[in-house]
Amino acid sequence: MNDYPLLARIRLNPQHRAVHRDLRDATQMHRTVMRMVPDNLGDSPRLQAGLLYRLEETDTSSTLLVQAAHLDPALLPAGYGHAEIKDLAPMFSALRKGLAVRYRIVLNPAKRERLPLDQKSKRGRILPLSGAEADQWWLRRAADAGLNLHVLTPTNLAPVRPQGRQAPTMRHSLIRYDGTATVTDPYALAQAIHNGIGRGKPYGAGLLSLAPASTT
Repeated sequence: MNDYPLLARIRLNPQHRAVHRDLRDATQMHRTVMRMVPDNLGDSPRLQAGLLYRLEETDTSSTLLVQAAHLDPALLPAGYGHAEIKDLAPMFSALRKGLAVRYRIVLNPAKRERLPLDQKSKRGRILPLSGAEADQWWLRRAADAGLNLHVLTPTNLAPVRPQGRQAPTMRHSLIRYDGTATVTDPYALAQAIHNGIGRGKPYGAGLLSLAPASTT
């Protein structure tokens, strides 16, 4: 895998009207971050751009992390925030089996409802998971992504619901996981970082961030 994505860290301007709008409306936030990627990407522009994002909020600030193959923060609304671009190539190059890492990810753990046999021709609803079920879901998905989790600390976030007349009606329940892990499959992990994990990617889920674990 030779084409490594970029990561933009955008410190949002709390006085900006578009920032206020986007923090209230996940659909608008998705539209805003998509402004940073090239036009004419076909029917699935987010997928083609490899765009993933995560909102990180504290009591005093909001920071938007955006990952994609190509990013131009100058296309954001004027005054929207201060952006710094990072090349993720060194992180991908450092991945190796046995590497100890710290991770952070926001996820939308979910499963499809099982229907009775007399309704097997229909598809069940997507049901959000919480508590121990959500933790087990992340453990399984992490293993598939080449990570052996040692610590997983969940933080429940405010759910998001797509806005607009044509938006799907499903609410996305979001959980942030922080912890430590060991890399078991560098190739699978690189794929997971590139593609994101789970559902809800247009609404701020799926972006996996890694950093070396402290050796002290």
